[in-house]
Amino acid sequence: MDSMSEEALRGGFVSDVVRVGATVRKSPPPDPVFVRRLLKHFESADWPGAPRFLGVDDRGRETLTFLDGHVPWQPDAEPSDDAGLAGVARLVRQFHDLTAGSDLAGDQEVVCHNDLSPKNTVYRDGVPVAFLDWDIAAPGRRVHDVAHLCWQFVPLGPSVDPRVAARRVRLVVDAYGLEPCADLVDWVLWWQDRCWRGIESAAQAGDVAMVRLRDTGVVGAIRAAYEWTAVNRENLLARLGDDC
Repeated sequence: MDSMSEEALRGGFVSDVVRVGATVRKSPPPDPVFVRRLLKHFESADWPGAPRFLGVDDRGRETLTFLDGHVPWQPDAEPSDDAGLAGVARLVRQFHDLTAGSDLAGDQEVVCHNDLSPKNTVYRDGVPVAFLDWDIAAPGRRVHDVAHLCWQFVPLGPSVDPRVAARRVRLVVDAYGLEPCADLVDWVLWWQDRCWRGIESAAQAGDVAMVRLRDTGVVGAIRAAYEWTAVNRENLLARLGDDC
């Protein structure tokens, strides 16, 4: 690839993201100072699970390292197998532990990614190795990210057998080592409700990206996932058992 040519990268709903040689160029996040500090923190710890921040180009775009691998960006991508799902949970635990007790976490447990999903995950030979798109990372509780992980990676929604979903939620909890987990499913419901309402509200306010999401049926799909999770809440909790 010519180092000056640009290749659009699929998967992003909001930002225009392109590859330029061995780098990625994208619009800055809402809080660029925090995100850049976070990526520098990972770099200082030599953690390979996030891109490196390299600076800003002459068009004001952030420049990050390009991470080789497979990103299942399609909305209907097949869920990870059990080994891949456990790997994702362990990868989340790694960056949570790296940020626990740091200035970045502030008075919270850790720094959360807040948008964990297959389309933001890099795989190599079926193994999850890194997360992309740290734009809305912020201090939070461990369970916040684990709940989002369960929603997106198990996944939790009408297309999944409730028994399979419950088993895979327990797999996530065990692989991460989450304790306690009594409010895990309630946080899944919080994410789903917040997400569809946020998209709908922003679309009504004229946000072009959110209008596009709403008009392609994303809001309806998230509402269906919320309703499914609410109906199956007790079954999911039952599989988690007394450990919660």
